[in-house]
Amino acid sequence: MPLPKSDTYTTDYIYSLPDGQRAELIDGVVYDMAPPNRIHQKLISKLNYTIADYIDKHNGSCEVYPAPFAVFLNEDDKTYVEPDISVICDKSKLTEAGCNGAPDFIIEVASPGSRKLDYGKKMILYSDAGVREYWIVDPSRERTTVYRFDEDAAPILFPFDQGITVGIYGDLQINIAEFLE
Repeated sequence: MPLPKSDTYTTDYIYSLPDGQRAELIDGVVYDMAPPNRIHQKLISKLNYTIADYIDKHNGSCEVYPAPFAVFLNEDDKTYVEPDISVICDKSKLTEAGCNGAPDFIIEVASPGSRKLDYGKKMILYSDAGVREYWIVDPSRERTTVYRFDEDAAPILFPFDQGITVGIYGDLQINIAEFLE
């Protein structure tokens, strides 16, 4: 949820936060980030490992980063996000600070506090920025919503027990239910 201030913020504000306090910045508005729960962290860990292992085994050029990892989608200093998983295939976008530009593939694990942001503002933000594929893994609804922006297709809902093919790879299939066993 946005912090109750009407000012427009920049990334300077994000970097001035005390250690351990995390927030995202979208169009100059600050969104406080609650600490993730155990299932959230388990899913991120398993997704990160699965994607990284696939990339390594296929001698891929993409790199995968779990949160906290800074993504600067715009050329201004008013948008800063930390997707749960970011896959970047264009290494020229990578700097010591994070990623400048749109990752190819983003995964967010929804929580009660982030659901509105993940399904609303972030979905639009990622689409407009040029993210090719966006997944919202929603443990409370036991489903994953998949947006394949590069195909200009409607979102697809997958129950956790159904395998999902990662669109940017074509031969990597992920079954979220297997991560929760």
